[in-house]
Amino acid sequence: MEYTFSWGAFFIGMIIFVTGGALVVWHRPIADNIGSGVSSYDRYRLAGLIACALGFVVMINLHTLILTTILGIFFKRG
Repeated sequence: MEYTFSWGAFFIGMIIFVTGGALVVWHRPIADNIGSGVSSYDRYRLAGLIACALGFVVMINLHTLILTTILGIFFKRG
């Protein structure tokens, strides 16, 4: 599969990346208001870091390559 850059994937990845970054920066108030408080601070920060990594992968349009490879393992064509 050939790599192609996509502006749509770039902007969607940027939105995911910024959302994850905001979760990393403000994980304590978000955990206090949504979660169970102090015991879940690290979980919210980890979720923000995972969102940042996922947003970066989508920004550079590698998600299509990864998904095609994984799905190609399970569903062989021809």
